[in-house]
Amino acid sequence: MSATNRTPDGEPILFEGRIFKVVERTQVGRSGKILKRQVVKHPGAVGIVPILPDGRVLLIEQYRVALQKTIFEIPAGTREVGEEPLLTATRELIEETGYSAGKIERLTAIYSSPGILQEELILYLATDLTPGETALEDGEKIEPRPKTWDEIDAMIAAEEIVDAKTLVALMLARQKLNVGC
Repeated sequence: MSATNRTPDGEPILFEGRIFKVVERTQVGRSGKILKRQVVKHPGAVGIVPILPDGRVLLIEQYRVALQKTIFEIPAGTREVGEEPLLTATRELIEETGYSAGKIERLTAIYSSPGILQEELILYLATDLTPGETALEDGEKIEPRPKTWDEIDAMIAAEEIVDAKTLVALMLARQKLNVGC
């Protein structure tokens, strides 16, 4: 493999897409044998739990090509190279919902699939929302769907909310807001 097919750290690049790369890393097994592992390198992402002035959560209903179906999620998006996560959260909230937040608080950082994916997902709580216009990207099919906490509980029980970042973020937002805890 030539140097152009390697990351700056020297990892061989097996695939390079628009957003992520697949690289090969090695690991020493218990036997002492060198094992090859494929890892998805991703620039990181954010997820935002927007709370409307009436206390409802603004979920989005979004078509996901990977699943070939529409699911309920929190607004979220990928960080641009060098972009601070808070700026990404502010941008994505406006793009996907049209709302601007007067206050955005970090909830936590998670890794959704650390066995193969090094994407760090930073979760935020957004309050003091002001409505505006969405700015959806060409391939995005998104509809904002305000939900009460009772509706969210029913949707989780019915497996209508199955996205991992959304489930974690809703749990943490509920604790932070002390809603039904």
